[in-house]
Amino acid sequence: MTRQKLLQIALVAFGIAFLAIYPLAIVWPAGWAWHAGAPYESQYFMMIVGVYATLGVFLILAARNPQAHTSLIWFTVWSSVVHSAVMAVQATQMEMHAGHLLGDVPALLIVAIVLGVLVGAPEREQVRDLRSA
Repeated sequence: MTRQKLLQIALVAFGIAFLAIYPLAIVWPAGWAWHAGAPYESQYFMMIVGVYATLGVFLILAARNPQAHTSLIWFTVWSSVVHSAVMAVQATQMEMHAGHLLGDVPALLIVAIVLGVLVGAPEREQVRDLRSA
């Protein structure tokens, strides 16, 4: 399987995962929600759900032609790294949020690593091809 195809699959899979943040907060609130009570009871959480659902839709659309959407993919990579780092610090400072170290923190790091490797790999291959030409 080519890196292009793997990238397309990853974009769809992560897009679907971002669309599933609300259901994940219902099933495992300790790993996905930063408040007590139902997900819809937090205005902050609903804002995050809206942002990630929008990103999820655009990642799915980007899977059609990933090379035309590299800036969106790199935004997803770096914003996931930053978001997970901030959450990791907060989760370690507040014992009641330690479940996030097993939930959304590693999930965002996985997104960043997989997409970063897959979107960056073809560029490295092109540089290698240019050097050998």
